Amino acid sequence: MSNELLWFLFVLLQFGLLVGTYKLFGLTGLYVWIGFAIVAANIQVVKMVTLFGLTATLGNVMYGSIFLATDLINEKYGRKKAQKAVYIGFVVMIAFTVITQVALAFTPHPEDFAQDALSVVFSILPRLTLGSLTAYIVSQSLDVLIFDKIKGKFSSRSQLWIRNNGSTLVSQAIDTAIFTFIAFLGVFEVSIVWNIFWTAYVIKVITSLLDTPFVYWMRSINPIEEA
Repeated sequence: MSNELLWFLFVLLQFGLLVGTYKLFGLTGLYVWIGFAIVAANIQVVKMVTLFGLTATLGNVMYGSIFLATDLINEKYGRKKAQKAVYIGFVVMIAFTVITQVALAFTPHPEDFAQDALSVVFSILPRLTLGSLTAYIVSQSLDVLIFDKIKGKFSSRSQLWIRNNGSTLVSQAIDTAIFTFIAFLGVFEVSIVWNIFWTAYVIKVITSLLDTPFVYWMRSINPIEEA
């Protein structure tokens, strides 16, 4: 199976699981998903693959599902609850980073086999951490704000795709730019940094466009927990 086909199925799987989580647990499920997605994206991001001739990380899809979740919260529950979701994700990201670093600091048993593998996955550089945290809180807060502003002018159900895509595509661009330039500017040549930015953003754009049917689907769902 090609990476492209597997990636497409991966997108459907993750967005489908998000729909199921929302159906079962409503707003609470979305909050939980955002915390889970932050952790999963930070683990998946260490794996590099080739997609559509571009170098990409697997974490982009899971990270993109957070934008889908916050947009749905904004749509059905309002801006304040969507911003709360952003803060939840930010706290979980910090907690996850601190806990994994403390875990790595323990001296492993002589027969331990996991330390090296955990170090590969969880070892971080200060610049990458700063870039990730800054990109998340800025871009997610911007996504909530833009969605709310667009909703004021394009408020009908049929215009949900404008609210969803308009806010996500702009905020994803900001997210990618902040992370890329904080993490890599000065480490690589400017031309390479720009290439990293555009490659990551193209994959995120494709992911964002694919989530449109799912946001309409979730908009029509009456969660079991809230029935």
